[in-house]
Amino acid sequence: MISTNKIKGHMAVITANIFFGLNVPITKDLISNGLTPAGYIIIRVGFATALFWLIGLFTPSEKVRVRDIGLLGIGGLFGVIGAQYLVGISLEYTSPIYFSLMSAMSPAIVMLLAALFLKEPVTVHKAVGALIGIFGAIILIFNSSSVVGDNNILGIIIALISVASYALYLIIIRSVTTKYSPLTQMKWTYLSACLFLLPIAELSGHEPIIPSFSLTMIVGLSFIIIFATVISFMLVPYGLRVLRPTTVSVYINLQPVVSSFVAIILGQDIFTWDKPIAGLLVMMGAYIVTTSPAKSEYGKFKTTI
Repeated sequence: MISTNKIKGHMAVITANIFFGLNVPITKDLISNGLTPAGYIIIRVGFATALFWLIGLFTPSEKVRVRDIGLLGIGGLFGVIGAQYLVGISLEYTSPIYFSLMSAMSPAIVMLLAALFLKEPVTVHKAVGALIGIFGAIILIFNSSSVVGDNNILGIIIALISVASYALYLIIIRSVTTKYSPLTQMKWTYLSACLFLLPIAELSGHEPIIPSFSLTMIVGLSFIIIFATVISFMLVPYGLRVLRPTTVSVYINLQPVVSSFVAIILGQDIFTWDKPIAGLLVMMGAYIVTTSPAKSEYGKFKTTI
C-alpha cells in the first residue's frame, strides 16, 4: 500500500507539472496580446524574486558561501534569464505545442551536455532514448508548415536553445543543490537574475512593460508568477523528498499533454496527424533516458521553465 507521504509527493509533482504545462499557452496568449518578451521576463522574475524573499522572512535563514552565491548567480543567468526569456521569444514565432514538445527533450539534452562537460558515460539505453526523441523533433520540423505560427522553425530552434540553457543551469548548480534548501537556492538564483534584467530593460528602450492593464493580462501574469514559478518550484523539491528521482522526472511528460490540450481549445494551434506521433516519440525518448539503469546524479534536479 502506498504511504500517505508518497501520495502527497505524487500529487505535488503532478500539480507542479500541470502548472508548468499551463504556463506555455498562457504565455503565448500574453505575447499574442502585446506583452513583449522583455516585459514578460521583467515581470516574472521581478515579482517572483520579491515573493521568494518575502517567504524567506518567515523561514529559518541559511548562511550561503560566497562561492556558492556565485554559482547560483551563474545559474540565474542560464536557468532564469536564458531559459525563461527565450520562452517568450520562442512563442512569438511558434505554437505552444511545438514549444512544450521541445521542452520534453530536456532529459536528452541534459544527458548530452553532462557527457560533454562532465564526462558522464552515455549508455546504449540513454543513447537510444535520445535518438528516439530527436527523431520526434525532426518530424515536427519537417511538418512545421501545418502549425499556426509566424516562423515555426525559428521558434523551434529558440525553444531548443531555451531547453539547453536550462540544462546548463542544472549542471552548473549541481554542486550546491544538496547544500541548501530549495527556497534558499531560489532566493539567490532569482536575485542574481534581477541584475541581468538591467541590460534587457535598457535594450527594450521605453516600451511599456504591460501594454494594457486588462483583467485577462493581470490574471495570466499572476498565474505565471504565483503558480508556475513560486509554488511549482517549491512543489518539485517536496516530491523529491519521498519519490525516486526517475519517478519525478518522468512526470515532465505531463507538460506537453496539458499544453497541447489547452492550446487547441484556445485556438492557438490545430490538431494534425504529426503532433501525436512526434509527441509520443519525444516523450518515449524522455522516458527511456530518465529510466536508464545507469544512475545519474543530474536526474533528480529536473524541473522546467
